[in-house]
Amino acid sequence: MSKTGTDTNKSFGLEVNGPVFWPSIVILVLSIALVLIFRQDAEAFFARIQTSVTSNMGWLFILSVNIFVAYCLFLAFGRFGDIRLGGKDARPEFSTSSWFAMLFSAGMGIGLLFWSVAEPITHFQTPPLGEPGTPAAARQAMNFTFLHWGLHAWAIYALVALALAFFTYNRQLPLTVRSAFYPFLGERIHGISGDVIDILAVIATLFGLATSLGLGVKQVAAGLHHVFPVIINDVTTQVILIAVITGIATVSVMTGVDKGVRILSEWNVRIALLVLVAVLVLGPTVFILGSFVQNTGYYIGNFMQLAFWNEAFSNTNWQGTWTVFYWAWWISWAPFVGIFIARVSKGRTIKEFVLGVLIVPSLLSFLWMTVFGSTALREVLAGNTAVAKAVATDVSTALFVFFEQLPFPTALSVIGILLITGFFVTSSDSGSLVVVSLTSGGNPDPSVATRVFWALSGGGIAAVLLLGGGLQALQTAVIITGLPFAIILLLMCYSLYQGLSEELEEETRLQSTRQRKAYQQLVAEMLARRAQKQEAQAPQPNTGPPVPPTAPTL
Repeated sequence: MSKTGTDTNKSFGLEVNGPVFWPSIVILVLSIALVLIFRQDAEAFFARIQTSVTSNMGWLFILSVNIFVAYCLFLAFGRFGDIRLGGKDARPEFSTSSWFAMLFSAGMGIGLLFWSVAEPITHFQTPPLGEPGTPAAARQAMNFTFLHWGLHAWAIYALVALALAFFTYNRQLPLTVRSAFYPFLGERIHGISGDVIDILAVIATLFGLATSLGLGVKQVAAGLHHVFPVIINDVTTQVILIAVITGIATVSVMTGVDKGVRILSEWNVRIALLVLVAVLVLGPTVFILGSFVQNTGYYIGNFMQLAFWNEAFSNTNWQGTWTVFYWAWWISWAPFVGIFIARVSKGRTIKEFVLGVLIVPSLLSFLWMTVFGSTALREVLAGNTAVAKAVATDVSTALFVFFEQLPFPTALSVIGILLITGFFVTSSDSGSLVVVSLTSGGNPDPSVATRVFWALSGGGIAAVLLLGGGLQALQTAVIITGLPFAIILLLMCYSLYQGLSEELEEETRLQSTRQRKAYQQLVAEMLARRAQKQEAQAPQPNTGPPVPPTAPTL
């Protein structure tokens, strides 16, 4: 039995937890083979299930995600806020700036680049409420974009990450999803029940990572072709890009979180801020700043209404295509992102953790969406339809067409391609580290060979699916897993509450014991000092005049 409480052994030079590793490999191979063989049937099958889930269970997703937001705020501002992940003496392993950089890179980075222009324009052209193409539609478009990329998304990640971090660092359990259910399962988390939980997390993480990598390189290839027409946007180019990105990610994974992932994340954020400031300065600066204030205020003012809106009195399924789709996608990604955030968050108090994960990434996402989305909407309202046409034709090119509306479009596009690539690398290596943790029993320092194996596997799965088709089917299948995971996260809320309550009781008991011992020691010291003082002040016994010494006898 390892120190994490899970059996691990060597297989082909890899450190693995056999009951999780081998079933995961078998399921991965069979699933990919079936998707490739029956690609069209699989796409249709999963699409029907997704439509059924979003149409019939959308209310559950909406209610659950709102519960997650309220629960996280309750933890931050309630009696558990001062509990520290890792114990009272634990201190953060990473600086606050590095921590924020890794949160942002792993959780949202690449999605913001892809959708920052496309989503507001899409909502503007086909709004869920009101007339399209109007200033009111533009305000509504930004409001729904903020909803999808704001507090709700980060609350999902925060919940899972906090549960995993607490049970790992405060209860010395493995850094795997099974550990969050210790209050329910007890020592059974080290048996079949725990293995099944971790296998599901491995499959969801790898499929989500592979589909994102495969679909993402299409944007990189489209951008390269748009900026440099000599580069052909075909499958060969996309596979080459996957190989390059996977190679860089493998090197990063080999160096570990404290070097490779941290350094890449910090550089990603630096380049992202450079692009952000460039668009802010080169674009309509005053409009962007005013729009950011208005968008944020509108989001806060309409938060409850939008958060609980459920299309109950309309005969449409716009929400199933967008809001419920997003909630299912974030929930299905929660094990992956949650484990990574937990890995880099030891030493933070619960209040610091929750507010850090919820507020800072959300505000940065709001600023990014405003700089790109509001500026694009302004162009369309002014009669410039180039960006709108790009969104309608090929969403992958929307960002680069947007850059063409600004000075120095080529430079911005090249930096944008580098940034997209950087975010893909950090997503790939953080995802690989998560799978390594799951399949090695939560080993905090697995072998380099194990890390390299899973880094190459993620890229290999993406390349195979890109060559054979099936990325869309697999992405839809991942989203469907959001429904059972939503129920699992609700159970996780209760499990975490139980664990935190026990922790607080232990801390209170220890504090009382320390106070009692300190009081007893103080009383003992006071009594000792009083006894010494009384002894010093006590009169000496009277023995009469001193007797002269006897003279020596001659």
